Amino acid sequence: MADDELFKALADPTRRTILDELAEQSGQTLFEICSRLAMKHGLGISRQGVSQHLAVLEAAGLVRTRREGRYKFHDLDTAPLRRITERWPPTDPTGPENTP
Repeated sequence: MADDELFKALADPTRRTILDELAEQSGQTLFEICSRLAMKHGLGISRQGVSQHLAVLEAAGLVRTRREGRYKFHDLDTAPLRRITERWPPTDPTGPENTP
């Protein structure tokens, strides 16, 4: 999985909002995600549009899906975000940028 997919997934504000919603309550169905986006954020996006965003997030490894019966649940997976912190590790907290 390339870092480009991860950065592409994070670049879109709607996808970041979807991740915020899954961080608040993981294991949501497409219907639940669409409802939360419409009610909490006023986003008038179609189910197909949300599904496409979820596909990008899944390709980046940020969302995992699981089926239970006829329902498909979406779960947040923050593991790929570690690649960002490993790529640019935090600087020394006593460094000059943190001096008052």
